[in-house]
Amino acid sequence: MGLRRKKAVQQSRRTSSSTASRIYSRENVGRYSERARKRRRGRIIRRSIVCSLLVMLVTAGTATAIWFNSIVSRLNDAGIITDELRAVLADSDVAREPFYMLLLGTDGRPGETAYRTDSIILARIDPTGKQVTLISVPRDTKVEYKGSTMKINAVFTYGAADDGSGAEEMVQAVNELCGVEISQYAEINFDGMKALVDAVGGIDIYVPEGDEVDDPEAGPVTIEAGQQHMDGEAALTFCRARHQFADGDYTRMRHQRMVLGALADKILNNLDIATIPSLVESLADMVHTSLSVSDIISLVNAMRGMDVNDMYSANIPSWAGDDTYINGQSYVFVYEDALEEMMARVDAGEDPEGPQTMGSGGDESATIGDLYNNSNTDWARGTATTSGGSSDDESSGESSGSSSSSSE
Repeated sequence: MGLRRKKAVQQSRRTSSSTASRIYSRENVGRYSERARKRRRGRIIRRSIVCSLLVMLVTAGTATAIWFNSIVSRLNDAGIITDELRAVLADSDVAREPFYMLLLGTDGRPGETAYRTDSIILARIDPTGKQVTLISVPRDTKVEYKGSTMKINAVFTYGAADDGSGAEEMVQAVNELCGVEISQYAEINFDGMKALVDAVGGIDIYVPEGDEVDDPEAGPVTIEAGQQHMDGEAALTFCRARHQFADGDYTRMRHQRMVLGALADKILNNLDIATIPSLVESLADMVHTSLSVSDIISLVNAMRGMDVNDMYSANIPSWAGDDTYINGQSYVFVYEDALEEMMARVDAGEDPEGPQTMGSGGDESATIGDLYNNSNTDWARGTATTSGGSSDDESSGESSGSSSSSSE
């Protein structure tokens, strides 16, 4: 037998001297500790940044929620948009179906509890067809309210005296007068009109020759004929002037529709996005409406791109004269049959073929664009030329050329 050699015992693998020096030297222990401290500090910084971002998001979210709630509470002011008002408003999907909205301009100012309606406009809005019809109601229109004869703007005053808000009573009065079911309501005062126009950066209106304004009672601004860029003060003055015109209050109502058209064009088609915050603030401070914020956004998106010049324009068929006085007070009387026929066309989404001045109308057509092309004397004399043809003396009504004697 040969001798068996013992297998050499395998020695354990030793750490290289270079590695050992890196791990175990006192100098490298210090480096390791420093790296550990940096890692801990990095984790602390990252956590701090994340926490700060979370705090900022929560704070911003809270601030946004507070701001949004503030906007909603001011727009839907419970003192005006009451449960009683909502109860008389018809249901509607404002972004998907035609609906009626009552627009009131008042002479109220912040803090006042008693004020009057200076402008009454019934609007039919069709978001799917991008079509709007504006029908002005003279503020001196004779109506019956709780068994008494009064001017329609007095219904607002009496209603406010009864329950603090005349909105509900005005909706009911216009519903009965025009045979419609109003779904939405909006009210704006003089200061609100000025602030709104200023918030959108002013509006552009072509003032017909003869419709220049120089009326200190209407406002401090003189307005020339031709293309004008109006700020809030000028727009309000244009909306209020009536004394110098052949058909008085009817010119004022046409001017109000022109301003509404210019505002719609600016908001829907030419709004500078930078003005939106101030616009929202102005709306919330000065406009009170039954529309929710989401309704407003949906409606604006649905109507964007609308040709404002094609908006239908009319006032209710009516007259005022020596035969419209009751107990010494001047009223505006309504051609009831003509109004019923006109509103049937409006309800069908058709051209109202209604008058632009005193008279019964019925065979003329006019849009907001037409209002820019004819003066007050054209409308009063029955010589206005419109997109639907030329009106004649008969279409202007038997009282054509007279001015309304409505009071301030």
